[in-house]
Amino acid sequence: MRKKNFRKNTKVHPTCYITVCAMGILFFLFHTIPFLRGVFYSFTDWRGYGEWNFVGLRNYVHLLTDRDIVNAYSFTIRFSVITTILVNTISLILACALNAKIKFKNTIKAFYFLPYMLGTLIVGFIFNYIFANLIPGAGKALGIQELSVNVLGTNRAMWGIIVVSVWIGCAFNTLIYLAGLQSIDTDVYEAASLDGAAGIKRFWKITFPLLAPSFTINMVLSAKNYLMVYDQIMAMTNGGPGTTTTSIAVLIYKKGFGGGQFAYQSANAVVLFIIVVLIAFFQLKVLEKREDKLR
Repeated sequence: MRKKNFRKNTKVHPTCYITVCAMGILFFLFHTIPFLRGVFYSFTDWRGYGEWNFVGLRNYVHLLTDRDIVNAYSFTIRFSVITTILVNTISLILACALNAKIKFKNTIKAFYFLPYMLGTLIVGFIFNYIFANLIPGAGKALGIQELSVNVLGTNRAMWGIIVVSVWIGCAFNTLIYLAGLQSIDTDVYEAASLDGAAGIKRFWKITFPLLAPSFTINMVLSAKNYLMVYDQIMAMTNGGPGTTTTSIAVLIYKKGFGGGQFAYQSANAVVLFIIVVLIAFFQLKVLEKREDKLR
């Protein structure tokens, strides 16, 4: 009798099926179909309007010799590697600090999570004003030449975008690391202290290995997000000065919708999708092997 009642209580309500089916249909209509159409048009010469013709793999072959695309990939990869490392390093340090026994812990957590709540575009516009007006004004008042110019208008503009991206990204990553830290049993630390492990040694031998799942999640998501960086660049530099901060996503948008290269940039988008998937798959394989070794 108990088994029958248990089965009745765990029966899935029809509303759940309806909700999942509705979300699946919406996802298919507004994501899968546009994606498949983009793949289809990548084999044509369509400009986004008018007639089109099949051109086979011509768009994909031409991507290899397009200097703008090579430069965009070079910037995107450099940006992604640097930002992913910085975000995860700083987030891990912040999470360890916030996990300690300090006053106003919850208030500080809320403060660090604020950038994630504001949204990338809003933060980008705010920092655009800071870099263009506040920092140069302070630099001139203090007599510091390096701070007297808007960094977003120089060849160091990428570093201005990195600063903003790290500030935004640390919010979510810190939250993931905090969740991982709080799931670690305190008995492990007590046993380690009896064996003489403390400080940095305890972190590398106990804390960091036990944070392997959180580390894997943050590394994969960070790399994926920064390979597709778009919002902060459009809000801060619009890809400039020149094309020095033009990422792949920005290039696809500008030339695909405004430059009459819809089919050509659709091919570029397909290549970017494949690269992101391959990198994410490689990261998961490598980091999951690391997790197995640590276990």
